[in-house]
Amino acid sequence: MFGFLKKRRLPAGQRPDLAADERVLSWAGTTGDNVVVVTNLGLWLPGAGERLGWHEIHKATWSGRQLTLIAAHELPADDPGDYVVMQDLPPLVLPLPDPDRVPEHIRTRVNKSIGHTSHHPLEAGFGVRVVARRVSGVDGLRWTVRYDEGVDPAAPGVAEQTAALVSWARESIGTPATA
Repeated sequence: MFGFLKKRRLPAGQRPDLAADERVLSWAGTTGDNVVVVTNLGLWLPGAGERLGWHEIHKATWSGRQLTLIAAHELPADDPGDYVVMQDLPPLVLPLPDPDRVPEHIRTRVNKSIGHTSHHPLEAGFGVRVVARRVSGVDGLRWTVRYDEGVDPAAPGVAEQTAALVSWARESIGTPATA
């Protein structure tokens, strides 16, 4: 009678090693016995030994049958400043024959992690996206930049232009750089 109120249970053997304050929001089976698990802190992917934080997901699309994720990783920096440079990883495509609320939760959580985003042209051509993301369990915003394909971050003036754009973006939302 009230079957619509019944919550799907994640099989015990598929439950990732959750943090103390982490809870499962939804999950969906993919190929084989693999599952995608959505939690309040991030996304657990098949075969991954750690969670992918919401702030690490650059783009997620749902086709109605498959989920495509583009995650990003931080590039090493000689002089870590007010922001980090991110680079996209190759797309990961996951078929989800019975998605439950996984696509909805991913969209909501990724969007909620974005505090600011703006794209700016650079003198060197192309441009840079300046993004402030909320990171679960961390106060404030984490500032990142993602250069358009074709931009050489080491080209003369690019780092200075980028720093000025990040500073402008921080001030525009009322979070000036810390000294």
